[in-house]
Amino acid sequence: MSKVYVGKIVSFHGIKGEIRILSDFDFPDKAFLVGSNLIIDDKNYEIVSYRVHKNYHMVKLLGYDNIDDVLFLRNKKVYKEKDDIILDDDEILDEDLISFKVLTNEGKSGKIKEIFYASQVNKILRVLIDDREILIPRYSPYVKKIDKDKKIIEIEIIEGM
Repeated sequence: MSKVYVGKIVSFHGIKGEIRILSDFDFPDKAFLVGSNLIIDDKNYEIVSYRVHKNYHMVKLLGYDNIDDVLFLRNKKVYKEKDDIILDDDEILDEDLISFKVLTNEGKSGKIKEIFYASQVNKILRVLIDDREILIPRYSPYVKKIDKDKKIIEIEIIEGM
């Protein structure tokens, strides 16, 4: 089974053991489901409550009811089993998108080298086509179609890209 990074524990909230997770994961509502597990240091922890507060994902873990019980988790990375994240048909994880083949409107093919954030909300695909790197905003009109079954992304290249 493979793990997917969903965030980092940055601090705590209150005295009842609630942890504060900073996450830029695309599907937090599917990662932090009550009753599901999070993986921290290769150990499973069950989520008993979840809410969003400001820019943080607030999670309470089963059996950890005091701030002193969770202090050891500060600055730990939080993962989720990939198979536990149930996505809709039109949703895809970045980890999966990297393996997709890229086809252009000019009939060329390439591959995604990297996916990164240019800002908090602007995700960029770094695409390699004919030994040339092209940067394409993930959610833009230039990404014409993503076919999960065939593992293909169709993009439109314009002059200047």
